Amino acid sequence: MFNYTCKIAVYEDDGKTKIGLPKPTALIGMVGGEELKSIAENVEKRLLNCVDKCV
Repeated sequence: MFNYTCKIAVYEDDGKTKIGLPKPTALIGMVGGEELKSIAENVEKRLLNCVDKCV
């Protein structure tokens, strides 16, 4: 079973609050999990949607 832990960083840069996270598609690409690519794309889309709603 694959367990993906998402680390999201919230930080300040030049007086602006920023949010950073590793893209799940990039992480899956590093381990060669082609069968998990569609799941990673779905997770990435949801995470970016959450970040966009925070702005």
